[in-house]
Amino acid sequence: MKTKQVTVFGGSGLIGGLLIKLLIDDDSFSKIIVVSRSPFKSKSSKVENFQIDFSNPEEIEHSIKNSSIVFSAIGTTQANVKGDKIAYRKIDFEITYSIAKACKSMNIKSFLYISSSGANSKSSSFYMKLKGEIDAAVSNLNLISTVIFRPSLLIGKRSAFRFGELIAQFIMPLFAFIFPKNLKPIAAEFVAKAMVYVSKNPPNGNKIIENSILIDWKKKGFDK
Repeated sequence: MKTKQVTVFGGSGLIGGLLIKLLIDDDSFSKIIVVSRSPFKSKSSKVENFQIDFSNPEEIEHSIKNSSIVFSAIGTTQANVKGDKIAYRKIDFEITYSIAKACKSMNIKSFLYISSSGANSKSSSFYMKLKGEIDAAVSNLNLISTVIFRPSLLIGKRSAFRFGELIAQFIMPLFAFIFPKNLKPIAAEFVAKAMVYVSKNPPNGNKIIENSILIDWKKKGFDK
């Protein structure tokens, strides 16, 4: 059964880019709306780019109109915002929450987005606390289906160079066997595959997919 249309936010990032490729190659999806600030180019006839102002709720609602599923891999880094925590929150929290509210308003079947392993609204870490606050705020909207993915360190080739993360991607896999499941690095491509997999049969209500669950799924090989 084909899904007429899906919308993707954060398509220029690591998971977002992989997600779009998977959706293009999957016959279950016939149209993919990629929402961005700047132009997004694709050779696929299935992809349509909506350039919007993310601070405008009406433009967000318009971008998900007629979509049954909405994916989001929106996120930034301290380097991108030059350490400005207000700017960081504006991107990570406000945009994600605005998308979720639009999903509520437009009666979207399922909203799936990327959070982080260790997300906790009571954490002393700015990053983990922010991710936890986002997850709590979105969950409280009580959408038809909200699926929150909480991967650990993502292994994959990014378009933007991140020296610290690059080093970690080489080192952490060597010692992954000593880490608990929630801290084990995981391939970004697998996380994207998991998002597509879950979207085809989304659970009702709120569901959190922790890194430990992703690791177990990887071992079972549902993507093979």
